[in-house]
Amino acid sequence: MTLLKRAAMALVATATLGNPALAASPDAIMGKWQTPTRHGVVEIARCGESICGRLLESDGIRADADLRDVNNKDAAKRTRKVKGLAMLGGFTRDGTKWSGGWIYNAEDGGTYKATITPAGPDSLKLKGCIVWPLCKTQTWTRLP
Repeated sequence: MTLLKRAAMALVATATLGNPALAASPDAIMGKWQTPTRHGVVEIARCGESICGRLLESDGIRADADLRDVNNKDAAKRTRKVKGLAMLGGFTRDGTKWSGGWIYNAEDGGTYKATITPAGPDSLKLKGCIVWPLCKTQTWTRLP
């Protein structure tokens, strides 16, 4: 192995080890995550080759365990319970992030195109877009 190749490999290894997002395994985002709004807790798990997330709790669910999806744009879905509701799915792994998926916002009843990027071992950046560049990014924090 040439000196140049060894130096390049060492540089890549150092950059990867120093950046948890780059070193993250595909399963690094599995677990329970705190959302920054309404104290939501979403559990992200494998769904076949993809990932999906379900809402476990929130301020609204704590106040009313029978809370319904009343803001859904599809009137036929407005009677379903919010607790346990699928909040994200359809993602494919794209290097260090998950892309091509969707995220549901029960507050406005909208479903948005989304990407999820690890921002460290205990945080995720979720970006939801109506259409590019109309996007919003949230940081979710891992729960123990």
